[in-house]
Amino acid sequence: MWADAARFRTTSWSLVVRAVDASDEISQQALERLCRGYWPAVHAFISRRGYSPEDAKDLTQTFFARLLEKEWLRAADATKGRFRTFLLTAVTRFLGHERERSEALKRGGGVAPLSLDIPESSAGGVREPADPATPELAFERRWAETLLNRVLDRLRNEFDAGGRAGRFQELKSFLTEDRGETSYAEVAVRLGLSESAVKSGIHRLRQRYGELVREEIAETVESPDEVESEIRHLVHILGS
Repeated sequence: MWADAARFRTTSWSLVVRAVDASDEISQQALERLCRGYWPAVHAFISRRGYSPEDAKDLTQTFFARLLEKEWLRAADATKGRFRTFLLTAVTRFLGHERERSEALKRGGGVAPLSLDIPESSAGGVREPADPATPELAFERRWAETLLNRVLDRLRNEFDAGGRAGRFQELKSFLTEDRGETSYAEVAVRLGLSESAVKSGIHRLRQRYGELVREEIAETVESPDEVESEIRHLVHILGS
């Protein structure tokens, strides 16, 4: 699968390394996309630290604004672990500093608004649901959930393309479970397909799902060798 290492997609660390010294628009856009991907995880971590919904949202915006200003990126070291580990350490230190100077710092003061087009569902308009999870586990879960949501969005776009709207929704339930011949028949009727076509579509869906998970994971690690272990970590986090 990874025979051609040159095809390995740009990783989080590669984006960081490039963004530190590059000022081109493509580099900045790539880094902003990276921040959007980690926004929900950082917001979940901050919320679990006891901040109000509004404060958690503001602090998350401030954190990424400073990250995008490259204030901390120059200290990033890919040899010391995964990018999300660096990010978790950075946000922990950021909150410590914020607490120390909270009396002097007004909300949003001195930091330009950050426009990442964060969906309202991710932007923290309401408090994170009650959960005994530690802030660190909340961070990991949101990272995993956000990654899988990106995968599902990509799958939906691919399978509903070309006038096939609704196909993904019909086949989605078969991603992780087999509902048997009856369900195949029911889905076939609704889609106007044969049962064999439905089974073939489910096979392609599952195969493509696995490929997309690996592609998304590849953007969070430094080398192809780390992909499988990261997938196992993702599964563990979602099952904890």
